[in-house]
Amino acid sequence: MDKILEALVSSSHPLPIKRAIVKKVVEAAEKEVTEEQCQALYHLTARLILQDEDPFQRQVGQQVQEAYARFHRDEFARFLSKEFVLGLLQQGYGSLDRRDPAILDFLHGCLRLLLSCPAVLELAPLLQTEVLRMVCERPETALCAKLATLLTDFPQCVPRDKAAALFCQQLVRTFAHFQCPVGQEAELRRYVTQVSRVATLLQGIWKAEPATLLPSLQEVFAIISSTDPSFEPSIALASLVQHIPLQMITVLIKSLTTDQNVKDASMTQALSRMIDWLSWPLANHIDTWVIALLKGLAAVQKFTILIDVTLLKIELVFDRLWYPIVRQGALAVLSHMLLSFQHSPEAFHLVVPHVVPLVRCLQRDGLPTSKAFLLQFTELIHCMMYQCSGFPDLYDSILEAIKELPKPSEEKVKFVLNQSAWTSQSNSFASGLLRLTGKSETGKTGLVNLGNTCYMNSILQTLFMATDFRRNVLSLHLNGSNTLMKKLQLLFAFLAHTQRAAYAPRNFLEASRPPWFTVGSQQDCSEYLRFLLDRLHEEEKTLRALQTSKPKADSSDADLIDDGAAHSVANTPSRSHPETVDAEDDGRTLVERMFGGRLSTGIRCLQCHSLSEKEEPFTDLSLAFCPSAPQSAVGPCQGAVNGGSENLEGPVKEAQSVERPTAEPALSLSDLVEYFLAPEILEEENCYFCERCGSLQRAERAMRVVAAPEYLILTLLRFSYDATCHVRRKILDNVGIPPRMCLPVHQHHASASTVTAAAASSSSLSSSSSPVAPMDSPESGENLAKKLKPSQREEEEEQKGLPDSGREGGLRGERADVHSVPYVLSSVVMHSGMSSESGHYYSYGRNVSGTDGCAAATTPASPCSRTSETDAGLSNSSQSESCTAPQDVLECGGQNSRDWFLFNDSRVTFTNFQSVQNVTSRFPKDTAYVLIYRKQEVNGQPGGAQGTVNGSRFNAEPPLHKDLMDAITKDNKLFLQEQELNARTRALQAASASCSFRPNGSDDNEPPGSCGPSGGGGGGGFNTVSRLVF
Repeated sequence: MDKILEALVSSSHPLPIKRAIVKKVVEAAEKEVTEEQCQALYHLTARLILQDEDPFQRQVGQQVQEAYARFHRDEFARFLSKEFVLGLLQQGYGSLDRRDPAILDFLHGCLRLLLSCPAVLELAPLLQTEVLRMVCERPETALCAKLATLLTDFPQCVPRDKAAALFCQQLVRTFAHFQCPVGQEAELRRYVTQVSRVATLLQGIWKAEPATLLPSLQEVFAIISSTDPSFEPSIALASLVQHIPLQMITVLIKSLTTDQNVKDASMTQALSRMIDWLSWPLANHIDTWVIALLKGLAAVQKFTILIDVTLLKIELVFDRLWYPIVRQGALAVLSHMLLSFQHSPEAFHLVVPHVVPLVRCLQRDGLPTSKAFLLQFTELIHCMMYQCSGFPDLYDSILEAIKELPKPSEEKVKFVLNQSAWTSQSNSFASGLLRLTGKSETGKTGLVNLGNTCYMNSILQTLFMATDFRRNVLSLHLNGSNTLMKKLQLLFAFLAHTQRAAYAPRNFLEASRPPWFTVGSQQDCSEYLRFLLDRLHEEEKTLRALQTSKPKADSSDADLIDDGAAHSVANTPSRSHPETVDAEDDGRTLVERMFGGRLSTGIRCLQCHSLSEKEEPFTDLSLAFCPSAPQSAVGPCQGAVNGGSENLEGPVKEAQSVERPTAEPALSLSDLVEYFLAPEILEEENCYFCERCGSLQRAERAMRVVAAPEYLILTLLRFSYDATCHVRRKILDNVGIPPRMCLPVHQHHASASTVTAAAASSSSLSSSSSPVAPMDSPESGENLAKKLKPSQREEEEEQKGLPDSGREGGLRGERADVHSVPYVLSSVVMHSGMSSESGHYYSYGRNVSGTDGCAAATTPASPCSRTSETDAGLSNSSQSESCTAPQDVLECGGQNSRDWFLFNDSRVTFTNFQSVQNVTSRFPKDTAYVLIYRKQEVNGQPGGAQGTVNGSRFNAEPPLHKDLMDAITKDNKLFLQEQELNARTRALQAASASCSFRPNGSDDNEPPGSCGPSGGGGGGGFNTVSRLVF
């Protein structure tokens, strides 16, 4: 039969005769046919279908194959064996390549003939493996569409379980390689149909196996966020978006925008490509996903990404309005991008030239859909012209073109603008929180100066910028308590979420001001910081003790303890280190966990070599200036001056003639830390009373850090007491501020015979939160921490190379492992002025966590990673050198970016690390006073630098509790009512201000602490006694 059929189809007989004979052959399929004849016919029909180019011969092969397979199914199942199928998929058929879509068409037809036959189930495992291999080879669109059709009809051939997730990921990766043909409309339609078919297959798999959805979406984001310039993903990926369940938007976007592993460049690339997807026809919900991602980025204050993407893509989105098939989605995205970009008219002005031509086109169109669209578009344009008013030359032609169309009311315009602002997309808040005049372009909130309260404002802003401390405070469950911590939590919540440009912390000032501070007078910010941290620490200890003594008492204040923090941590998603011990297990207060370290003070008698060692907690290190260092201070009898003085003729001139520090600071912060930790000799009038000797003896004393805090607070002792003139003079030395530094931490193994326990380790903080007693009072002993120089006898013995009987062991009767703990700069408080009783405080800050990769990327060659075992003891405790800072490190520290902020009372502006470093060289009276560094993780280094604080670190801002949300919502509504009274005037002022928008304001042109337009006051430009501080 096969020979007859083969001869017939290749003969020259007329086509009707051939068809008649073929009909007879098909009818003969109902009769008995031997196994050999069936197999011969099946092989012949396979060759006719796959290799013959004549349509008639392919048709004959399909008719005969279908007829004989229907009546001889078992024989056909044996023909379609695993070996035959494997050969087709891996080697092709004859001259037909295995990648030819005809192979899959033939296989699909054969499987349809075996529908509901056990043979299909036997082939399923083989096909599952082969289709996965095919997808990994990145098939072209046509072949992939054929494969999708086959798998849609035979879902049992789709890979299962773990292979299913891998198959979906590889299929997504294949999507990225699809190439859109550049040709006729028919080709484009065919391409869209093929892509849609593959997308439908993925949708079916996601529904059947939901576990495959998340890996697929992760693969999509990995592709579109790639910054590889040699690879541009296909826009066909847009067809997948419509199949993602909309109920997953909130979860996915929140997870994506709060993931610290996602770099800004990758997020920018991903968002830009998603906006490009608006060009894909027939794909639904792309605009919904784009807007959700924009809102998510605004909620986490990724304003740099939003600004860059808006300016880059706004014209492309506007261009999509010309195409009716994608017009509605493009308008939704365009509206959100323009309405949220409220700090500058730049984005709107990019599309202004294209508005009139589009309006004219829509008006000429006359279609009902075009008329409805034109009304929506016109409302958007009215809102933008209201927001960016002050440019009549640009808007006259637009107003003329739309003058016949309805104009929205002013109230509606305000509502649309307010609900669309970036600052309205904040975390857990609804988009209806209104804003008329808002924060600066930084997204940060200033603090109102309530009368010489810049000392408090600068400290509060630095604590707020201590990311992990802020997140822990906001996560506490305080349940309506009236504690100082509750007031700090409310203050932090307002700084993060208020719509006001500046917040007035009146309640917190009254609660936190030390009793001895005079209302309305300037105070020492370092003293305030110590008092504040000590209050918070003691308050938490007291409440914890009360709860311990009354475990069943229902006290609202008792929730301040770490149990509440631990619950908040447990309810917060995305913990960095879930395996770490919870905060409630170690018994330390929040202040101890964040700022607490331990300092060991050792004194060794140089006569009997006995060692007395005392370990104390600390929250800050007070760094004195070396007496031998040249100090640019005011004159010997300089009084309190701040731009003006009681005597304007004498001392003021001396102060103004102080030599300007050089561009390169003579001192660095590491020098002061080394000086603080350097050993000193106690001799002559400072001799040490040795209990073993029973008399005054020469001794060696030094301090060393034995436990590093998560946040290292360093206070520069710039105000020294002049006993001659009975005034505190300021040291104006310019101290180099490194973006990163390392602190030597000692882990000692001491001999019992050499150590006398002077004091047991205490878990509580010292009353002054200062490492040593002489520094407790800023009035009495700021420079009593100065180290004494070695005596002349010591120097002579060292020069002669003689053994030092007194220093034979020094403090070396023990072996000490010294490891350097890396820190990255978080914030700096600057003092502008000539005395501690006057002047002005402002601060620089940036968001830094314990796992910032740039700060933790130390190498074995870095000073941060070296360990010393040989030079143990206190003589080697000066290993506090800052990590080397090449250009890439400086960039990491924010020198070339806008991740630094300048907080100057009500005003907050962008700045950079270079401005922080150069401010003293440009304005000699503006000097660094308090610095906060954040401890960083080091790969492979155990211990405290793990980026967690007893399990209380967060990867994202914790959601606000209901009482905080209610308080902020109430205040925002009140703020709206206050602003509506002057709405029109304010709009004009905002437009005028936006015209002169500069990212860094005028910070580089005048002192940040000056009384000029850019400053908060103080610092020394005025010659009036009454304006000492502002």
